[in-house]
Amino acid sequence: MQRPEARPRQHPEGAAPGGGGGGDRTAAAAAAGAMDPTRPLFQEPSLYTVKAIFILDNDGQRLLAKYYDDTFPSTKEQKTFERSVFNKTHKTDSEIAFLEGLTIVYKSSIDLFFYVVGSSQENELMLVAVLTCLFDSLNHMLRKNVEKRSLLDNLDGVFLVVDEIVDGGVILESDPQQVIQKVNFRVDDSPLSEQSVAQVLQSAKEQIKWSLLK
Repeated sequence: MQRPEARPRQHPEGAAPGGGGGGDRTAAAAAAGAMDPTRPLFQEPSLYTVKAIFILDNDGQRLLAKYYDDTFPSTKEQKTFERSVFNKTHKTDSEIAFLEGLTIVYKSSIDLFFYVVGSSQENELMLVAVLTCLFDSLNHMLRKNVEKRSLLDNLDGVFLVVDEIVDGGVILESDPQQVIQKVNFRVDDSPLSEQSVAQVLQSAKEQIKWSLLK
């Protein structure tokens, strides 16, 4: 027996298939959009993902900071925010914090604290990717000696690393090896890069000069 052909239900003119007014139509459209496999489930994040990156020592003092918008327009406001963040995070085992409507991911190493700040709506995984890239890049650059003195001795290189990862709040790179290559640091097992050799030679010249002056 031939099955009868299915016919769509008839609706009053101007009415939505689910019945009801505009609210029902909106709900039905939203539901349809949510079921559409080609449509993203979450709202696309802003291109300007990162609001700030800063590194503090274990006393909460700033060693490096880059802010990418005017959320904290003055240095005084920035340092006040950094102190609040440090007080909230330096004794906890968590890796994420929420403060003043912002999302903060962080990591510590010996006597350093690394922070990446985004908006409260920002994808935490994106911020963590930036943080991980920053730490791993510095770990390569500093020959796995990620501590305050080593960082201060190579501060120019640290700024270059940050600038290769984020520019104006936009994430440029999340692969630490690519970052290292772009700032002309070698990532192989050789004990000294060309830049390190130059630093050693300069240091030796300074020591010889001061020894002659004594």
